[in-house]
Amino acid sequence: MDRFREIEAFVTVAQEGAFSAAARKIGLSPASLTRLISGLEERLGVRLFNRTTRRVSLTDDGRRLFGDAEHVLQALNAAEAAASGSSDAPTGLLRVTAPTIFGQRHLAPILRDFLDAHPQVRAELLLLDRAVDLIEEGIDVALRIGELPDSSLIAKRIGAVRRVVVAAPSYLDAVGEPKEPSDLRAHQIVHFSGGAATLDWEFVAAGRRTVVRINPRLVTNTLPAALDAARDGWGVARSLSYQVRDDIASGRLVQVLRPFDDRAMPIHFLHAEGRQASPRTRRFIDLAAPRLRSAADADAL
Repeated sequence: MDRFREIEAFVTVAQEGAFSAAARKIGLSPASLTRLISGLEERLGVRLFNRTTRRVSLTDDGRRLFGDAEHVLQALNAAEAAASGSSDAPTGLLRVTAPTIFGQRHLAPILRDFLDAHPQVRAELLLLDRAVDLIEEGIDVALRIGELPDSSLIAKRIGAVRRVVVAAPSYLDAVGEPKEPSDLRAHQIVHFSGGAATLDWEFVAAGRRTVVRINPRLVTNTLPAALDAARDGWGVARSLSYQVRDDIASGRLVQVLRPFDDRAMPIHFLHAEGRQASPRTRRFIDLAAPRLRSAADADAL
């Protein structure tokens, strides 16, 4: 039983990204949860988490354990559900929402696989670059990027991404590379104005916060237009890491000011039903969360 509780505690901390949130989720005091994690680390002879006053993240050993441990817990939960008669096949309409590019790249293929596995489910995928009210708009599952406001919704952390500043090699060859955030005032800026975009670009490095008020030459309300301009060597742009991963890998864009962008933005699944979630909601999250976690790790740059 102690070994099971250790694994449950470990998986929950990894999913929630915080000891306090994990303790609340599984009904333990923070001290009891900390003892379970310490006991597991001592028994395995490895450190599973990097801990700071503000963040908890998996070590390499922790990441190796997490995938297997999560699958073990999922299998046990499924067995308990089957024994209690609550493992009905998912049916009905599943409504899912996510940011446009992340949803196209990562969530849409997973949703198709889910539908292939559950022929009695239909799905609606709403790709929107705005926060959707799950209750008002009848959404089963929402994927959100960024810090979450306090609410009664159930959140499951699945990873993190970062904000990155990019420019084309041709632009940097002609103008030079900004070495610190204040240098952006001397550069031609292409600004995406959608979502929660602001003219104040915030940077955090080693706990130190810097804010630069940009003066863009070109403002557009679509990210593809802003990134097209950056790829063409027209100026400097800012996006989330997953949105430019392929461009950076291919050399079309170069990430600049990297030492000043060390703050991760969490990615969560949200739903409103808690432990009473429908089988289609529970099964979809169980399928999607591990795959999206791997995708987020790959996209984090």
